[in-house]
Amino acid sequence: MNIHPTAIVDDSAKIDDSAVIGPYCIVGRNSSIGAHTILKSHVIVGDNTTIGRYNEIYQFASIGEVPQDLKYAGETTYLEIGDYNRIRESCTFHRGTVQDEGLTKIGSHNLFMVNTHIAHDCVVGDHNVLANNVGVAGHSHIGSHVIIGGQSGVHQFCRIDDYSMIGGASLILKDVAAFTMVSGNPAKTHGINKEGMRRKGWSAQTIKSLDDAYRLIFRSGLLRDEALSELAKLVVDEPKVQLLIDSLNNSSRGLVR
Repeated sequence: MNIHPTAIVDDSAKIDDSAVIGPYCIVGRNSSIGAHTILKSHVIVGDNTTIGRYNEIYQFASIGEVPQDLKYAGETTYLEIGDYNRIRESCTFHRGTVQDEGLTKIGSHNLFMVNTHIAHDCVVGDHNVLANNVGVAGHSHIGSHVIIGGQSGVHQFCRIDDYSMIGGASLILKDVAAFTMVSGNPAKTHGINKEGMRRKGWSAQTIKSLDDAYRLIFRSGLLRDEALSELAKLVVDEPKVQLLIDSLNNSSRGLVR
């Protein structure tokens, strides 16, 4: 176990023998650090925080502190972080609240650039990139393979669905549908992320089907149930259309349009 002599680690914390705890780090009560995870220096890991394997957490990050919620009254709540995440300088991830599930949960293979904030009760999936100074307010859900440009803000209780892309300095007040590109203040849609799909090696037919599905939802003028009926026909030949159907069905705030 490689723990720098200036680090402070609570006796109740569980640190894997292969983890590295750098200078001036603090690890709180009932927290755990998984195999090969590195806390560079000056990292604070709060109480009741679980961090998985092969994560890199850079200096001055605050991971697992109490939520910035005036209703919070010291209840035991949690933060869980998966594997292979890079959490850059000055990021802040907060634990959940009992008004929700009591848990903030981060998946795996994510990049959180400098000064990213993940608020209480958020759920973040896998393979996402959140650029510098992104703020994600409480109770928000971010799917997987999402890119959020720097200086963007996400309103509480919003959903950002899979494979979507948010331009820099955007304000997200409603839910973002899968595959869509949105930007602006407030944000508006600008089609699907075709270039990102090509880079993933998706076929021209898949991209066309998703573009057709996008146009049914956002450009056809159809009512919601009418659009869902047409989408059901497309999903037979292209299963990825189901993610757009899910975006429609799961949205509680309405979709960014």
